[in-house]
Amino acid sequence: MAARKHDDETIKAALTGRTVAAAAKILNLHERRVWEHKARFAREGWSPEHGLTIGAPETFLLSKLTVQRGKNGEIEKTWPRYSPDMVKQMAAMRATVAAMQEELKAEKALPAPLHTLAHLLNCYVITDYHLGMNAWAEETGAAWDMKIAEETLVGWFGAAIAQAPDSHTGVFAQLGDLLHWDGIQAVTPTSGHVLDADTRFQKLVRVAISVIRRVTAMLLQKHERVVLLMAEGNHDLASSAWLRELFAALYADEPRIEVITRPDPYYCIEHGRTSLFFHHGHKKRMDSLETVFIAKFREVFGRTKHSYAHTGHLHHNVLRETNTMQIEQHRTLAAPDSHASRGGWMSGRDAKVITYHSEHGEVGRIIVSADMVRGAAA
Repeated sequence: MAARKHDDETIKAALTGRTVAAAAKILNLHERRVWEHKARFAREGWSPEHGLTIGAPETFLLSKLTVQRGKNGEIEKTWPRYSPDMVKQMAAMRATVAAMQEELKAEKALPAPLHTLAHLLNCYVITDYHLGMNAWAEETGAAWDMKIAEETLVGWFGAAIAQAPDSHTGVFAQLGDLLHWDGIQAVTPTSGHVLDADTRFQKLVRVAISVIRRVTAMLLQKHERVVLLMAEGNHDLASSAWLRELFAALYADEPRIEVITRPDPYYCIEHGRTSLFFHHGHKKRMDSLETVFIAKFREVFGRTKHSYAHTGHLHHNVLRETNTMQIEQHRTLAAPDSHASRGGWMSGRDAKVITYHSEHGEVGRIIVSADMVRGAAA
C-alpha cells in the first residue's frame, strides 16, 4: 500500500475555510480523494461548516446531525448523535484481552474434592446481574452498586454451594448482561441509551474479574469439574467476548475447568442423556428458542433424552414445556434500576441452582433469594 501524502491534521487545515477544490490544489490531490477524507472526518465528528470541531467520542461514529441556523445562516445549535464504531470497539477489546493475558498469570491447579457424585451436575444460573448498575433505594426500592453486587454474588454462591449436592460437575451459567455497560461510556452498546452506572469502567472490569475468580475457586472446592459460561447479552456484546477469552487463558493450566469460548450466542452442555441449552434472550424469545437449539445442536439433541433450555433478559420467572424440552426464563438477583422502576417492570429477586442427573434429567433445585443473602433490606 502506498504511503499517504498527508496526515489528517494537514488535510483538515487545508479544508478549513476552503472548498474541496481549493483544498485539493493545495494538497496536490485529486478532488475525489479529498471528498473521501472529508466524508470520513464527518463520520468521525469533524465538520466545521456544521459546527463540529471536537470529534466523536473514542470508538464511536457520527450517525446523525441536526443543525439549527439563524436568519443569516449562522449556526445556533447542533445536536449530534453517535453510534458505536464496531471496528474500533473490537480492536480495543482485542487489545484489552491481549494485555490482560500478559499481565494475569495462569491460575495453578487446585486439589480436587475427595468425593463427588459422578452422575450429577449442578447448574448455577445467574442472569442479568448488572454488576456496575447504580440504584438509589429511595427511588427504586432497593440500593445497588458494585460493592453490594459483589457481596451479594459471593453470598449467593456460598449459600447455593452449601445446600446443593456434591455433584461431579458444577456449571456457572452466567447468561449475559453481567457488567451493565460495555465500554468507557455508560450507554447500551447498540442504542446508546444512557445507563445509571457506578462510576468507572476500569473499576467495573477489575471487580468483575475478581468476583468471577473468587466464585470459581469456591466451585473448584465443591466439584471435580467446573464449566464457566460467560454468555453474550445485549448490555455486554463486547465485554462477554473478552470475559470468555480472558478466563480461558487464565485457567489454561487448570484441567478441571472448561471455559466455553463459543462466539455464537447459543450454547449447549451435554451431560449423559441430558442436554442443557442457554441463550440470553436478546436475539430469540422463549417461543422461538426450541427450534433454534435443535437446529444448532442437532447431534446433541439426538443423543439425549431430557432437554432443558435457560434464558433471561426479561427478569421474570417463566417455565414453558414443549414436546421436546423445558424452556425456563429466570429472574435476576439485582435490584431494579431507575428505568425498570419508573416503567413499572417489577419482579422478584432470586437465582437457582438446578441439579441434573445424567440419566433422568432434572432431579432437584434450590432457590436462594437476594433477601436470604443480604437480609430484608437487600
